[in-house]
This record gives sequence, structure tokens and C-alpha cells, in this order.
Amino acid sequence: MFKPTPNPPEADDVSPYTSIHSRKLNDAANRALDHYLNTPDQSTTPRKTRPSHMFIIAPDVDDESLLAHACETLASLNVMASDLAFTLEGSTRSSALAIQQMVSLVELSVNRVLDRVNPSA
Repeated sequence: MFKPTPNPPEADDVSPYTSIHSRKLNDAANRALDHYLNTPDQSTTPRKTRPSHMFIIAPDVDDESLLAHACETLASLNVMASDLAFTLEGSTRSSALAIQQMVSLVELSVNRVLDRVNPSA
């Protein structure tokens, strides 16, 4: 029977460990790939940055006051983002409106917690 294609050539056994130098090169390549491709686990890596101590909250401020201040700040941010959104056009306007909506949702959450802290207000 006639065969239209010849048998493929037999492949040489290619191993990265043919000599001591190739083993070292392969180990170095694996270390380089691990360094650049394997990201360290965030839970085991210690944080290298510390929070700034330029602005601190007095330790004797009560939770209700902190929540009230956060609520007022969010309300101001909501108005600023809304005003900014109406001066913009296109995708930047959509982004500003999305930020304004997220601020509104956080403001509602803070208001709910504030209502639970001081239900009589």
C-alpha cells in the first residue's frame, strides 16, 4: 500500500536536565516565572503602609456624633456630585451620576444606623 506522507522523524528526548548547567537555568527560569506570575497571598503578606496620623478623631467622641457627621458629609457630597453631573456630558456625566447614586445609598445606610442608635430623633 502506498503511503502519501512519510513517517514523522523520531523526536529527540528533550529534557531540561541534560547537564548541570541546564538544570540551573531551568531552576532560575522557574524562580523568575514564580516571581512575576505568582502573586503573594494578601492575607500572609504584611501591610507595608500605615495609615496617616495627620487627621485623627478624638477618642472620646460618641458613636452618634460620628454617625451624624458622616451623614451630613455624605449629604454634602451627594449635592456636589449631583451638581457636577448636571454640568457634564456623555460618559463622564454617567460616571458622576453613578458616584452620586452610590453616595445616596451609603447616606441611606448611615441614616438607618443613626435611627437605630437614637430612635427618638
